[in-house]
Amino acid sequence: MVRLQLLSRNLPALLVLMATLNLSACASLPNVQYLDASLDAKPVATVQPGRGPQLSQAKVRAMLDKRLNKSSIDLNARAAIEEAATGTPLIAGNRVTLLYDGPQTMAAMMAAISAAKDNINLETYIFDQDEVGLRFADLLMAKQRSGVTINILYDSVGTLSTPQLFFDKMKAAGINLLAFNPINPLNRVGHWEINSRDHRKILVVDGKVGFTGGVNISETYSRGSLFRSKQRSSSDTGWRDTHLQIEGPAVAALQAIFISGWDSQTSEPMADRDYFPAPVVAGDRLVRVLASGPDTDHEIYKAYVLSMQQASRSIHVTSAYFVPDVQIVNALKAAAARGVDVKLVLSGVTDSGLVQHAGQSFYTDLLAAGVKIYQLKVSVLHAKTAVIDGVWSTVGSTNLDTRSFLHNNEVNVIVIGDTFGANMESAFAEDLRDSTEITRDAWDNRPIKNRLKEFAARLFEYWL
Repeated sequence: MVRLQLLSRNLPALLVLMATLNLSACASLPNVQYLDASLDAKPVATVQPGRGPQLSQAKVRAMLDKRLNKSSIDLNARAAIEEAATGTPLIAGNRVTLLYDGPQTMAAMMAAISAAKDNINLETYIFDQDEVGLRFADLLMAKQRSGVTINILYDSVGTLSTPQLFFDKMKAAGINLLAFNPINPLNRVGHWEINSRDHRKILVVDGKVGFTGGVNISETYSRGSLFRSKQRSSSDTGWRDTHLQIEGPAVAALQAIFISGWDSQTSEPMADRDYFPAPVVAGDRLVRVLASGPDTDHEIYKAYVLSMQQASRSIHVTSAYFVPDVQIVNALKAAAARGVDVKLVLSGVTDSGLVQHAGQSFYTDLLAAGVKIYQLKVSVLHAKTAVIDGVWSTVGSTNLDTRSFLHNNEVNVIVIGDTFGANMESAFAEDLRDSTEITRDAWDNRPIKNRLKEFAARLFEYWL
């Protein structure tokens, strides 16, 4: 989404600009209400192994059954429907590590960068010139001088407050840099799309280790939240976020997404390096890597809604910026009506009051349907994760809002199986511990001024 730190300062001008550019061409999300019934799904989902030919149907069924233990869920059927909707197969043989908050994520990424031998590809929405950004830049320049090829794709709106000299210094060191959809129309004549933003966070090192999730390159992430802390409050608390470190064949999918984004901005080819080394089996995680953008078929949106529609036990969502469209609202309400445990952890402390009020305008309808809503205390929530029925998990850059699904380049990784799902459930329970439940009675008695703010913010939901 448009960088939230800038909204409070530049909101009026920004909204006028967006409305002027797009009022006559508002896009819409696809109707997925009956998508599962209309899809021609295969009897068995496709799984790409780390090496060799595509796995047989028998091996795929055995692989999926192994990830369910004693569960009665037909994971194969769900995986096959999701593949039909997204056109993306599952990838076997991966190690997937959950990273919580900025310090842990930054340490893991910098360790991978330090170990780079051939190439580093970094795609980010925000790259600030602050203590964290300078440390990253210094490390990247050092690796470039040692002979490692480095390509950086950064969003021009997300880095609006970052001085150009910061990027010029890295460029002078030999790093290849591209600004995604420059704000100045003269820098992209004939292809100026100011409302289309690159919200992805991808780091791929030597084609062997990849990172993605919600964490940007910013001082904002220099401190951890209260996640798994014995403290219940702190004046020195950082943002709450979630990222993934991936090793194995799925890294090639992240690499391909990066290269596609790079190629969308320039006709100049990337430096010829070993971006796709032979895949190596690194673990037993089964994943699906999804990318979406304005010119795609809304793959991440379809995967989210389908999974909610098929939920039989639980839907546990952690969403930083929650301004859902009607189909997501209906999917959550329908799930609650059929007895599914639907819980949402949303922002209690925010960097954008407008987005928060717009999201809160949905609370009355959701609470009345039996959806349970919690607001995270103390820390600013920035994570974008979900775990459904304990077997379908996703971590990525995508917020549950129209902007993310329609106008942004986004990336999400879906992990299939109840072992990883248990880790996600544990993290969700930890966030619940640090949250306050919004009850229906308390919400019905909120101040009238809050209701007016919600009404006003809802008017701009398409642009947030």
